[in-house]
This record gives sequence, structure tokens and C-alpha cells, in this order.
Amino acid sequence: MKRGKDYRRVFVVLAIMTAILMLVSCGPKAVKPMGEMDTPDHHVYTGLKLLDQGQYPQAQGEFDQAIRLAPKFSRAFAGTALVKAYQNDFPGAFKALDKAWEYANNNEEKLVVHVGYIRVYTMNKAACARIGTDCSQDTNWLDKSKSEFDNAIAINPKSAAAYYYMGLCYKTALNFTKSGEMFAKVMEIKAEYTAEADVQWKLVQDIQRAMPGTVTGKKIALVEKLDRADAAALFMEEMKIDVLYKKRTPKEFDTSFKDPDKAKAPGRGAPTATDIAANPLKMDIEGILQLGVRGLEVYPDGAFQPKEFVTRASYAMMIEDILIKVTGDNSLATKFIGSTSTFPDLRSDLPYFNAVMVVTSRGIMQAKSLSTGEFAPMDTVSGVEALLIIKKFKEELKF
Repeated sequence: MKRGKDYRRVFVVLAIMTAILMLVSCGPKAVKPMGEMDTPDHHVYTGLKLLDQGQYPQAQGEFDQAIRLAPKFSRAFAGTALVKAYQNDFPGAFKALDKAWEYANNNEEKLVVHVGYIRVYTMNKAACARIGTDCSQDTNWLDKSKSEFDNAIAINPKSAAAYYYMGLCYKTALNFTKSGEMFAKVMEIKAEYTAEADVQWKLVQDIQRAMPGTVTGKKIALVEKLDRADAAALFMEEMKIDVLYKKRTPKEFDTSFKDPDKAKAPGRGAPTATDIAANPLKMDIEGILQLGVRGLEVYPDGAFQPKEFVTRASYAMMIEDILIKVTGDNSLATKFIGSTSTFPDLRSDLPYFNAVMVVTSRGIMQAKSLSTGEFAPMDTVSGVEALLIIKKFKEELKF
């Protein structure tokens, strides 16, 4: 009996060992490289270059090959996370980062993962505003990013990547002071990302100079191309055009006789548009339509076209119209008609010529290129540029 029990015990041990060996053998096996450059490091390097060029499928192909060569290559999983984040697959991105952390064998690889988390948290937050996804379940994304940044700096206090991407993180959080500090640190380190940090630092400086006073203004400051909805929001919330009109426009009193029956009749409502019902800036757009700003009217088909980009010429016309109504100086509407253009790319017979001359002669707007003197009327307006123009407008009116 005792010998039988021993046999059974040995059998159980052998069965467990066999199961373990089978599990190990079922794991991913590394493929053999096909050449000297067919290495995990080279494929990750190539994948990151393709990622910067926006070639996401090709970049993923490189990261996949790196993983086939080395199934636990941490940096390949970190690269995969970025590909997924750029394609708005954030659950997949965080899953890949968790794998990258699991396989990180040294501080260099851990640093890459920490920076990766900062980037994906930031991209996820930015995507919420851009494509309207729900991020309410992750309200502490900034705190998580700070934690990852602290861990990265603990590994390498001069990690330019950590400072640069934390700068973008703070910019997305609308903390422009902290963002500027991060970009300044990158330029102080003088390693990678120096040129990119310089561009971002100048942008942050312009935003701080524009001094947006509302959350909407701060968000619009980050847009590369201002659209008609953004313009409406800036005029209503940053310029406070409705309040400005009330203060600056003389009150008109109608003392003429009114038929009591007609006075009871409902008046025509404020003009509205057919395509703004779902727009988050609907109230601002309706406010502008009620005030009537030249260049921000409803089109003949009843649409407002909120996503249509604003050109420098159309923005000049809007500012001119507001200036005329606020000052009451109607002569501004024809002041430069028949005069000679001071810009090489602006003919005097163009419908927006007078508006451009009015706003530039007062220093509210200026030439797009100081070297050539071109106004570039058909170029788009950035958010921060629009804010700086509003700031100069306020200074012109001294309010």
C-alpha cells in the first residue's frame, strides 16, 4: 500500500511538471532574424520614425516584427501603445503600456514607459474635447501624469522627453505657466526636443500675452485654425461684445404711437441657423446672430457653417464691423476706398480691402510676414492670433 501511494505521489509531481513545461512551450517563440538589420532595436527605431510621419500601419508593422524577434521587448509594446493612441484606441494603448511595464528590465526601458504613460494620458484627454468621447471616468489624468513624470525624473533628472511631454500635458490642462516652465527646461538641457520645445514655448508665451480670461478662450487659444463657431465664442465670452454694445451704443427711444393690438402681436424671434443645434457653442453663435456681426451671418441656405475656417480677411471684416458699431463712426466703412494699398498682396478693389486697412492702420492687425509685408488675406487665423487681435482691439478702445 505504501509503495502504491509513493507511485501516485510521483505521478502527480510528474503531471504538474509536464503541465508547466507545456505552458512554457506554448508561449510565444522568437523568430530567427533574416539579416543583420533585422533586430528588435532597429525595428523600434524605424517604427518611431514612421510614427512621427503619421504612417501608423507601417509603424505598427515594425513594432510587430520587433515583438516577433523578441516577444518580451518592452520598447516595442510602448511603441504599439502610441500607435493605438494616435488612432484613438486608448483602451488598447493602456493595455500595451501595461505590457511594456511588465517586460521593462532596466531603468532605460522603465523611463520610456513612464513617458509613454504621460503621452497617452495627454492624448486621451485631448481626444475627449476633439472627438467628444467621454473622459468623465478618468478625472485624475493630470495627477497620474505628474506621478509618471516624477518617476521618470527620478530615473533621469535630465530626461528631455519627460519634460517636453509633461509640458504638452500641462498645456492640454490649460496650465500655461507650468507648461512654459517645462519647455524652458527642455531648452536648458539642450538635448532632444529642443527645437520642438522652442516652438511650444513661444506659443505658450503668446497665449499668456493674450491673457484669455475664460476657459473657452484658453481652449480656443490652442486651436491651429479658428472656425466660425470659435470666433462667435471669442466675441461673446472674451470680448463680451453684448455688454460692449450696450455700454458704447447710444440708447434709442421710440416715442411714436403704437397700436395696442399690434403691440401684442408676437415679434419675429432672433435669427438662428439650421446647423447649430448640436454644437457645443450654440448659445454663443445665437448671441452673435442676434447682435449681427458682419462676416458671421447665416448663409442664404439658413446654415451657419460653424466648422468653416475663418480667414484673415474675414476676421478683419468682423473686427471692422464691431469697431464701427462701438465707436459710432460710420465713416470707417469707406475711409480707405480709393486709396492705394500698402500690402503687395492686397488689391484696393477687393471687398475686404477697406476692413484690412482700417484694422492695420490702428495696429489691431498687422502684416502676416514682416519680411515681405504680405497681409495674406486668405490664410487662416490661429486661436492665439485671434485672441491677441481682440486684446489689441480692447487696448484701442481703452477698456
